[in-house]
Order: sequence, then structure tokens, then C-alpha cells
Amino acid sequence: MYKFLTILILIILSIEAESQEKVFTNKEGVALSGYDLVAYHMAHEAIRGSAEYTAEHQGVNYYFNNAAHREAFLQSPEAYLPKFGGYCAFAMAMQGTAVPSDPRTFKLYNGELYLFYNDYYQGKPFNTIIPWNQDESKLLSQARENWKKL
Repeated sequence: MYKFLTILILIILSIEAESQEKVFTNKEGVALSGYDLVAYHMAHEAIRGSAEYTAEHQGVNYYFNNAAHREAFLQSPEAYLPKFGGYCAFAMAMQGTAVPSDPRTFKLYNGELYLFYNDYYQGKPFNTIIPWNQDESKLLSQARENWKKL
């Protein structure tokens, strides 16, 4: 009986782990460095959220700027979650790797949120939204394929 229960628990834990996607979080375990997911869609701005308006989804904490945004997220989290777990879409397309993004560098495309790296690379400023915009459809297809492999 003990062996059966152990196996059952391991199966349940593995199913739960598979259902949770990899999500970009900061040192405190907050997604997108605390930026409000709903604000991207409603205000078309990167607005910092507050710990006062926290929501948990699949083991990840998200901050929101106000109670209305928190409630909107809780009603339909899939409508607001960023693609590729909030990691840089361009890096996902080009390298198939989860590179941290700058939550202030984003794009809404067909109602979906994409985030991009925007910092220094090899000693020079590099904003990955620029090359992304030059060949978006191809890069988006590549990023989707690479995300499946992660």
C-alpha cells in the first residue's frame, strides 16, 4: 500500500510540474519584476504593480496597480499572461533560450503580450524589439517552435 501511495504522489507531482510553464521572475519570485500585466493591455503602458494587489497563478506571484486589474487577471489569467513566460521573444526565436526581458520593452500583437531584452550586449546598447519588428512573422514562428522545446 505504501509503495502504491508513493507512486501515486510522484505521478501527481510530475503532472503538476509539467502544467506549470517556466516564468520569468525576479529574486523575490514576482513575475515581470512586478509590472502590471493588465496595464499592458488596458493602458498600453508598462506600469509597476504593488504587493498590495498580488495574485497567484500556477505558483507565480503577479503584482497589479489596482484592485480592478487584479480582479480582471483572476477572471481570465490566460488573456493577460505574456508569451514565452515573459522571457525575451527575440532570444527565444534566435537561440531558443530563456533570456530575461525588460518589462518596459513590450509589444502587443494580436492581443498577445511579448517582452524583449533591452540592455547592453557586448558593451553596446541592444534593444531586441528592433530586429524583432524587422521580421516579426518569421521570428514569431521560430519563437513558438523553440518555446515548445524548452
